[in-house]
Amino acid sequence: MLQEIVPNVFTFTGLMVGRVYLITQGDGLTLIDASIPPAGSKILAQLKAAGHSLEDVNRILITHAHPDHVGGIVEIQKATGAKLMVPEGEVSTIQGEHPIPSAPTRFTPPETILENMTADATMADGDILEDVYDGLHCVSTPGHAPGHMAYWQPQTRVLFCGDAIFNMPIKMRLPYQFLTVDMAKNIRSIGKIAKLEPEVICFGHGKPVTQNASQMLHEFAKKVGAN
Repeated sequence: MLQEIVPNVFTFTGLMVGRVYLITQGDGLTLIDASIPPAGSKILAQLKAAGHSLEDVNRILITHAHPDHVGGIVEIQKATGAKLMVPEGEVSTIQGEHPIPSAPTRFTPPETILENMTADATMADGDILEDVYDGLHCVSTPGHAPGHMAYWQPQTRVLFCGDAIFNMPIKMRLPYQFLTVDMAKNIRSIGKIAKLEPEVICFGHGKPVTQNASQMLHEFAKKVGAN
């Protein structure tokens, strides 16, 4: 079932891997990310159980084109007709024009090429999505993936940080090295989002933080050398 984080922002439950968020304020419903392929049917079922019409899902925003964030997109789009909105640096990956970029580590994940997805719109750093959540800001946060994007609502001070930071198992940590293309860039991105002073942080992995978020983020940024 859907769980409310703050007014107009919800997270889905029972998806196994990856957080998916729902924003209900704006021109229709907006999803952020889509977990792994089996999550598609669960996301649709939870939307219907909460009383939403599937046709009201207008868009899916992704933070980055990794399988645990885009796996449910094809099924969700088929059921809803939602637009797929992609950070400009992730378009070629989401459209399967090349394998998902891998990290320069001793352990390299299997080569993966995404299939059956097309970007309907692209987003760049500094763009403001006026029809989403009273103006959702796009914040470029490269490192974990080349075109990784965070989303920021300055009035409510809610930050969707994707995989720039994990919040698991019980505290903030860097994303896994072997899945992160450029950790130095990722750390700089953490410093960038720490300056936003968020009051709520919604992670790609782990529970959202709704209390003392800015202080916790600054302490973590200092720990990893981001500020």
